[in-house]
Amino acid sequence: MAHTSTPFTPHDFQLVLLRRMADHNPDLVEDARRRLGTSVADMREANRRWQAMTRSPRGRGAASRYRQVLGPPEQTLTRKIGDLECEAQLWPVPLWPDLRFEILLAPTGAVWNEWLIRTPGTAGPTLTGLDDLTPWSATVDEVARAFPPAQPLEGTAPTRWRLLFTAPETADGQRRRCVAEFTWGLLQRLSFPDH
Repeated sequence: MAHTSTPFTPHDFQLVLLRRMADHNPDLVEDARRRLGTSVADMREANRRWQAMTRSPRGRGAASRYRQVLGPPEQTLTRKIGDLECEAQLWPVPLWPDLRFEILLAPTGAVWNEWLIRTPGTAGPTLTGLDDLTPWSATVDEVARAFPPAQPLEGTAPTRWRLLFTAPETADGQRRRCVAEFTWGLLQRLSFPDH
């Protein structure tokens, strides 16, 4: 068990990401946890410490907390959202080498969004049908672009997103409405609201 005075590291942060994903994909999380060489207790403790940091009245703001834990961003970009320009800060995540953890900062410095995205300049997966949408295969943006017009739905918890879309026609001529569910921006599972 880590002691509270032990620095919270990028390794610990990966355990926080995994802890939330364990609800949908325990086997994938178990494999990833083993690759990291940590126990279930370590993962729980990292999550407990992260929650304490985020809820502490004396805690840092979200942006400075990420810099404290992850170090300086690997990349800082300007993103346009509607008419607003915001700053995106990106960090590598060793568990997913082709992804980056991104926070989007409002002009005021507040964190608007925090999730995993594909590394800029890296080719994402080819998504043409439901068989391509396997757990951890795609990000929110990639699924939304592959199956327009995808409609965002309210997430079931913090760090969770959902997209409603109609899948391409199958061999038997059917088109199904699907909900893609994401944790920290990474695809976890599909559900079918009409069935």
